[in-house]
Amino acid sequence: MTTSTQTTRRHEYSLVGAIPFALAHLAVLGVFWSGFTWPAFWLGVGLLAFRMFAITGFYHRYFSHRSFKTSRFMQFVMAFLTQTSVQRGALWWAAHHRVHHKKSDQPGDVHSPVLDGFWHSHVGWLFVPGAGETRWEEIPDLARYPELRWLNKYWLVPPFFLALGCFLWMGWPGLFLGFFASTVALWHSAFTINSVSHVIGRRRFKTTDQSRNNWLLAILTFGEGWHNNHHYYPGSARQGFYWWEYDLTYYLLKVMSWFGLIWDLRPPPARVRERGRLLRMRRRQAKRRLRQIRRRATAA
Repeated sequence: MTTSTQTTRRHEYSLVGAIPFALAHLAVLGVFWSGFTWPAFWLGVGLLAFRMFAITGFYHRYFSHRSFKTSRFMQFVMAFLTQTSVQRGALWWAAHHRVHHKKSDQPGDVHSPVLDGFWHSHVGWLFVPGAGETRWEEIPDLARYPELRWLNKYWLVPPFFLALGCFLWMGWPGLFLGFFASTVALWHSAFTINSVSHVIGRRRFKTTDQSRNNWLLAILTFGEGWHNNHHYYPGSARQGFYWWEYDLTYYLLKVMSWFGLIWDLRPPPARVRERGRLLRMRRRQAKRRLRQIRRRATAA
């Protein structure tokens, strides 16, 4: 793996805005008061997995990049379900992500680890004054739906009902372990794409930013770790461009398409895949030549 040199800019943060975030972390400790139960633990695992898929498949690949199509009703359902992840509204998320692609690792990118370091790109950017504002000019295609605007304004409604359901089903362990622990784990897993995948990994394609492919993050985030692939061709519903690049989100989206819930999943073009293969072959040849040179030098 390779790393990039970082230079850190200074930012001002709103400590008041960070209070709910901190309280959610503290709520996880409530399990020491309520007691640990295996049903609540497995509930948390299930919610972590489901909401990770929702973030990567719906917030990212649909709302941000429109890499497949769906009905207006299903669009609302996807937004509602994904907002249970407590990562603000679908419109807010998509708008900020589109800015990230326009200005990736350049001034104007709100969470660049190359410019701002690990902690700011991981969580700090969320607490910069004005970070909670939706950039409406970036999402005219989505802002025309009043139901999405309503959800974006009242973005805490879906997670409130999920938390209430966890409590009513499994009591305090369901709330602390099932909801809060899985939410915190979800946050920090998803945030690694901002903070790590532009710093650690391999670059297959030459892009204007420092995006990298990281196989470990691809496991953790259901396929989002193939980040250099994504920045090279962001319109693809599949971020693992080849069979050996596992992309659980794409597999699940494909299953949804079989049932007619979504359709027209956009694949990476053949020319992009072929270029990737060519670059991979050239790197292998270069490594082979380097090994031969080293062996000759050692023999001499």
